[in-house]
Amino acid sequence: MRVNCAPRTDAVLEDDVRGNENTAILALLSFAMLLVSLDQYIVVVALPEIGRDLGYSAHTLQSVVSAYAVASSGFLLFGGRASDLLGRRRVLVTGLALYAFASLAGGLATRPEVLLTARSVQGLGGALVFPSTLAVINTTFAEGHDRNRALAIWGGAGAAGLVVGVLFGGVLTRTFGWEAVFLINVPLAAAALILAFVVIEPDRVTHSDRKFDVFGVLTATGAVTFLVFALVQGPETGWSSPRIIVAIATGLVLFAMFTLIERRSRDPIVPRRLLANRPLTIAVAIAFMFMATFGSLLYFLSIYLQDVLSYDPMQAGIAFLLPTAVVVASSTAAGSVVTRIGLRSTMVTALAIGAVGAVALALAISPDSTYRSLTPGLIAISIADGVVFTSMFIAAATGVDDTEQGVAAAIVSTGAGIGAAVGLAILVLVATSSMASLIAEEPQVAKAAGTRIVVFAIAGGIVATLVLALAALPARDHAGRRPRQA
Repeated sequence: MRVNCAPRTDAVLEDDVRGNENTAILALLSFAMLLVSLDQYIVVVALPEIGRDLGYSAHTLQSVVSAYAVASSGFLLFGGRASDLLGRRRVLVTGLALYAFASLAGGLATRPEVLLTARSVQGLGGALVFPSTLAVINTTFAEGHDRNRALAIWGGAGAAGLVVGVLFGGVLTRTFGWEAVFLINVPLAAAALILAFVVIEPDRVTHSDRKFDVFGVLTATGAVTFLVFALVQGPETGWSSPRIIVAIATGLVLFAMFTLIERRSRDPIVPRRLLANRPLTIAVAIAFMFMATFGSLLYFLSIYLQDVLSYDPMQAGIAFLLPTAVVVASSTAAGSVVTRIGLRSTMVTALAIGAVGAVALALAISPDSTYRSLTPGLIAISIADGVVFTSMFIAAATGVDDTEQGVAAAIVSTGAGIGAAVGLAILVLVATSSMASLIAEEPQVAKAAGTRIVVFAIAGGIVATLVLALAALPARDHAGRRPRQA
């Protein structure tokens, strides 16, 4: 038997080098995505201690979570457009620097307003990091199998981050105090920032023929920020509050101005052809519903485990180990599943599993539940969580030109951010109303009942998302699936 000892060609060696470079880029971007995603919920388990230490009330405590969502949602379009026009590496490292600085400020905060400011700046940093990482992936890997695989790994990091944040938050809070959930980000963001200069090539191409629509960016950012602020604070302060009315009115006026500017702009922040991209527009709606349902669930489960089942922060964090593993596995597998059976089939199947899991979890919630009784529902929801997260970003990147991947990523991310704020605000109101109707009951009984109703509401939202995916996603595959051989 002969062994082929012919030297490898320069083309093969070049492909190997490019493959290694792409692997390093993907690893860095996945780490950055994990960091940004993790911090959305790393504070959740620490909320009770933050509230006691800094003087938050039960009704204002959610602002620690929503401050991040408001800022992130408001600046995502800015971050996406900036990454396309100013350079993706520049925007990425700027976002990581802001992230590290804000995390340090949050860990040193001694007053509620300082902490909320730090969380808002973290949201701004995330709004720069998120679309730039996605844009680099979508321009580095070819649409189809390679991109699906890359987005599966990136999506696995992002989906896992939402759950890993709760786990780390519990361990850090129990061991070092709530300040550690902020300070841990400083060395992590600094490491990612340094590696970005090493791994990602400098931004060379400048789009001299394209303008940065400053007024479009400002009006879009302002509109989203004011409207999300109103949606987050409305249930707490009352929808008739002058502050909420002014915020809604200002947001609507800015949105009208943004629409007028976009129609007249020669180079709009949201190109019209993107609005005609069916997979992208559907991905935005699904991303909104995903974060309103799956994303909000972590908040209520963490509070339920601590306030009803009397878990300490570390125990609550450990309780999310199993869901974390399932999310990572399902999100990583989602890319190959989409390639094999198509985007619509993957999405619909995952959402069906998630709806069943949410119902099972709601039925298991009681004042004296055991972790074992909650496990089946948690596993099913986690499978759906990972698959849907990856799939919606695969849809968002489909058919988008490389020069517009940043703004496309920002559009779907804005939908997700608004969904997170809206979902949490509505579900907190549902939980509060449910507990108020059970005021004669013991606190643990009332909180368990409120959580159960919220999880049933989340199940209903997942079913609505399933119907949307089934009706709106095209039956013809747009996910780069390899055609079957006749």
